[in-house]
Amino acid sequence: MLADNQAGTTDTELVIQCQRGDRAAFRQLYRRYQQRVRSTLYQLCGSEMLDDLVQEVFLRVWKGLPNLQKPSYFSTWLYRISWNVATDRRRQLARGKPERERYEDNSEDDSLLGKMPSRPQDTPDLMKLHYQDLVQRGLQVLSLEHRVVLVLHDLEDIAQKEVAKILNLPLGTVKSRLFYARNEMRKFLQQQGVI
Repeated sequence: MLADNQAGTTDTELVIQCQRGDRAAFRQLYRRYQQRVRSTLYQLCGSEMLDDLVQEVFLRVWKGLPNLQKPSYFSTWLYRISWNVATDRRRQLARGKPERERYEDNSEDDSLLGKMPSRPQDTPDLMKLHYQDLVQRGLQVLSLEHRVVLVLHDLEDIAQKEVAKILNLPLGTVKSRLFYARNEMRKFLQQQGVI
Protein backbone atom coordinates (compact mmCIF):
# COMPACT_ATOMS: atom_id res chain seq x y z
CA MET A 1 0.00 0.00 0.00
CA LEU A 2 2.88 2.37 0.77
CA ALA A 3 4.30 1.92 -2.71
CA ASP A 4 0.98 2.95 -4.24
CA ASN A 5 0.88 6.16 -2.20
CA GLN A 6 4.50 7.13 -2.81
CA ALA A 7 3.89 8.38 -6.34
CA GLY A 8 2.11 11.44 -4.89
CA THR A 9 4.48 11.81 -1.96
CA THR A 10 6.55 14.99 -1.81
CA ASP A 11 10.34 14.96 -1.77
CA THR A 12 10.27 16.31 1.78
CA GLU A 13 8.11 13.42 2.97
CA LEU A 14 10.32 10.89 1.20
CA VAL A 15 13.48 12.42 2.70
CA ILE A 16 12.00 12.21 6.20
CA GLN A 17 11.08 8.58 5.57
CA CYS A 18 14.64 7.94 4.33
CA GLN A 19 16.04 9.54 7.46
CA ARG A 20 14.04 6.95 9.41
CA GLY A 21 15.73 4.19 7.40
CA ASP A 22 13.02 3.54 4.80
CA ARG A 23 14.80 2.10 1.77
CA ALA A 24 11.60 2.07 -0.31
CA ALA A 25 11.40 5.86 0.07
CA PHE A 26 15.02 6.12 -1.09
CA ARG A 27 14.25 3.98 -4.15
CA GLN A 28 11.37 6.36 -4.93
CA LEU A 29 13.70 9.38 -4.71
CA TYR A 30 16.18 7.52 -6.90
CA ARG A 31 13.52 6.80 -9.54
CA ARG A 32 12.39 10.42 -9.40
CA TYR A 33 15.85 11.94 -9.87
CA GLN A 34 18.20 9.43 -11.48
CA GLN A 35 17.50 10.56 -15.06
CA ARG A 36 18.11 14.20 -14.13
CA VAL A 37 21.33 13.33 -12.32
CA ARG A 38 22.42 11.14 -15.24
CA SER A 39 21.68 13.93 -17.71
CA THR A 40 23.54 16.51 -15.65
CA LEU A 41 26.59 14.28 -15.22
CA TYR A 42 26.56 13.36 -18.90
CA GLN A 43 26.55 17.02 -19.90
CA LEU A 44 29.34 17.82 -17.44
CA CYS A 45 31.55 14.73 -17.78
CA GLY A 46 30.58 12.83 -20.92
CA SER A 47 29.60 9.19 -21.15
CA GLU A 48 32.76 7.57 -19.79
CA MET A 49 32.14 6.14 -16.30
CA LEU A 50 28.61 7.63 -16.32
CA ASP A 51 26.96 4.70 -14.52
CA ASP A 52 29.65 4.80 -11.84
CA LEU A 53 29.28 8.54 -11.39
CA VAL A 54 25.50 8.30 -11.02
CA GLN A 55 25.94 5.53 -8.48
CA GLU A 56 28.51 7.64 -6.60
CA VAL A 57 26.01 10.52 -6.38
CA PHE A 58 23.28 8.32 -4.93
CA LEU A 59 25.64 6.59 -2.53
CA ARG A 60 26.67 10.00 -1.21
CA VAL A 61 23.01 10.96 -0.97
CA TRP A 62 22.14 7.81 1.00
CA LYS A 63 25.06 8.31 3.36
CA GLY A 64 24.36 12.03 3.81
CA LEU A 65 20.58 11.91 4.20
CA PRO A 66 20.67 11.48 8.00
CA ASN A 67 22.52 14.81 8.23
CA LEU A 68 20.30 16.77 5.83
CA GLN A 69 18.85 19.48 8.07
CA LYS A 70 16.30 20.90 5.63
CA PRO A 71 14.51 18.09 3.75
CA SER A 72 12.72 20.71 1.63
CA TYR A 73 16.09 21.56 0.01
CA PHE A 74 16.63 17.99 -1.19
CA SER A 75 16.84 18.77 -4.93
CA THR A 76 19.29 21.64 -4.37
CA TRP A 77 21.40 19.38 -2.16
CA LEU A 78 21.24 16.55 -4.73
CA TYR A 79 22.45 18.81 -7.54
CA ARG A 80 25.22 20.08 -5.27
CA ILE A 81 26.36 16.49 -4.73
CA SER A 82 26.20 15.90 -8.50
CA TRP A 83 28.35 18.99 -9.04
CA ASN A 84 30.84 17.75 -6.42
CA VAL A 85 31.06 14.31 -8.06
CA ALA A 86 31.60 15.94 -11.48
CA THR A 87 34.28 18.22 -10.03
CA ASP A 88 36.00 15.29 -8.30
CA ARG A 89 36.04 13.38 -11.58
CA ARG A 90 37.54 16.33 -13.44
CA ARG A 91 40.27 16.61 -10.80
CA GLN A 92 41.01 12.90 -11.12
CA LEU A 93 41.31 13.23 -14.87
CA ALA A 94 43.63 16.21 -14.44
CA ARG A 95 45.85 14.19 -12.10
CA GLY A 96 45.69 11.16 -14.38
CA LYS A 97 44.44 8.78 -11.68
CA PRO A 98 42.49 5.71 -12.72
CA GLU A 99 38.87 6.30 -11.76
CA ARG A 100 37.89 2.65 -11.63
CA GLU A 101 39.59 2.20 -8.25
CA ARG A 102 37.15 4.53 -6.49
CA TYR A 103 34.11 2.63 -7.59
CA GLU A 104 35.12 -0.97 -7.15
CA ASP A 105 34.62 -1.27 -3.40
CA ASN A 106 31.03 -0.09 -3.04
CA SER A 107 29.48 -3.57 -2.89
CA GLU A 108 27.99 -3.03 0.58
CA ASP A 109 25.61 -0.30 -0.62
CA ASP A 110 24.81 -1.79 -4.04
CA SER A 111 21.62 -3.35 -2.69
CA LEU A 112 20.12 0.13 -2.21
CA LEU A 113 19.99 0.69 -5.94
CA GLY A 114 19.34 -2.97 -6.55
CA LYS A 115 17.51 -3.81 -9.72
CA MET A 116 16.58 -0.27 -10.71
CA PRO A 117 16.91 0.50 -14.40
CA SER A 118 19.66 3.01 -15.11
CA ARG A 119 18.80 3.86 -18.71
CA PRO A 120 15.58 4.66 -20.52
CA GLN A 121 14.32 1.95 -22.82
CA ASP A 122 13.39 4.40 -25.58
CA THR A 123 15.74 4.65 -28.51
CA PRO A 124 15.97 8.21 -29.85
CA ASP A 125 15.75 8.93 -33.57
CA LEU A 126 18.87 9.80 -35.55
CA MET A 127 18.17 13.53 -35.85
CA LYS A 128 17.75 13.82 -32.08
CA LEU A 129 21.04 11.94 -31.62
CA HIS A 130 22.74 14.33 -34.05
CA TYR A 131 21.62 17.41 -32.13
CA GLN A 132 22.48 15.80 -28.78
CA ASP A 133 25.96 15.12 -30.11
CA LEU A 134 26.30 18.72 -31.29
CA VAL A 135 25.20 20.06 -27.91
CA GLN A 136 27.62 17.73 -26.13
CA ARG A 137 30.48 18.83 -28.41
CA GLY A 138 29.53 22.47 -27.85
CA LEU A 139 29.55 21.96 -24.09
CA GLN A 140 33.08 20.59 -24.31
CA VAL A 141 34.20 23.97 -25.67
CA LEU A 142 33.13 25.63 -22.40
CA SER A 143 35.03 25.63 -19.13
CA LEU A 144 33.43 23.45 -16.45
CA GLU A 145 32.31 26.57 -14.54
CA HIS A 146 30.43 27.91 -17.58
CA ARG A 147 29.19 24.50 -18.65
CA VAL A 148 27.56 23.68 -15.30
CA VAL A 149 25.58 26.93 -15.28
CA LEU A 150 24.32 26.32 -18.81
CA VAL A 151 23.48 22.68 -18.10
CA LEU A 152 21.64 23.35 -14.85
CA HIS A 153 19.71 26.38 -16.08
CA ASP A 154 19.04 25.76 -19.77
CA LEU A 155 19.09 21.97 -20.03
CA GLU A 156 17.84 20.95 -16.57
CA ASP A 157 15.48 23.94 -16.32
CA ILE A 158 16.59 25.04 -12.85
CA ALA A 159 15.98 28.67 -11.89
CA GLN A 160 19.02 30.95 -11.71
CA LYS A 161 18.52 31.52 -7.95
CA GLU A 162 18.51 27.77 -7.41
CA VAL A 163 21.64 27.36 -9.57
CA ALA A 164 23.33 30.00 -7.41
CA LYS A 165 22.45 27.99 -4.28
CA ILE A 166 23.63 24.71 -5.81
CA LEU A 167 26.98 26.17 -6.85
CA ASN A 168 27.29 28.45 -3.83
CA LEU A 169 27.79 31.49 -6.10
CA PRO A 170 26.33 34.99 -6.14
CA LEU A 171 23.35 35.33 -8.47
CA GLY A 172 25.22 37.93 -10.53
CA THR A 173 28.04 35.45 -11.19
CA VAL A 174 25.53 32.85 -12.36
CA LYS A 175 23.90 35.37 -14.71
CA SER A 176 27.29 36.44 -16.09
CA ARG A 177 28.46 32.87 -16.65
CA LEU A 178 25.16 31.95 -18.26
CA PHE A 179 25.40 34.91 -20.64
CA TYR A 180 28.97 33.97 -21.60
CA ALA A 181 28.13 30.26 -21.98
CA ARG A 182 25.13 30.96 -24.21
CA ASN A 183 27.23 33.23 -26.44
CA GLU A 184 29.97 30.62 -26.77
CA MET A 185 27.41 27.89 -27.50
CA ARG A 186 25.76 30.12 -30.11
CA LYS A 187 29.16 30.70 -31.79
CA PHE A 188 29.85 26.96 -31.80
CA LEU A 189 26.45 26.13 -33.33
CA GLN A 190 26.95 28.84 -35.97
CA GLN A 191 30.30 27.30 -36.89
CA GLN A 192 28.53 23.96 -37.26
CA GLY A 193 25.94 25.51 -39.57
CA VAL A 194 23.02 24.82 -37.24
CA ILE A 195 21.97 28.44 -36.65
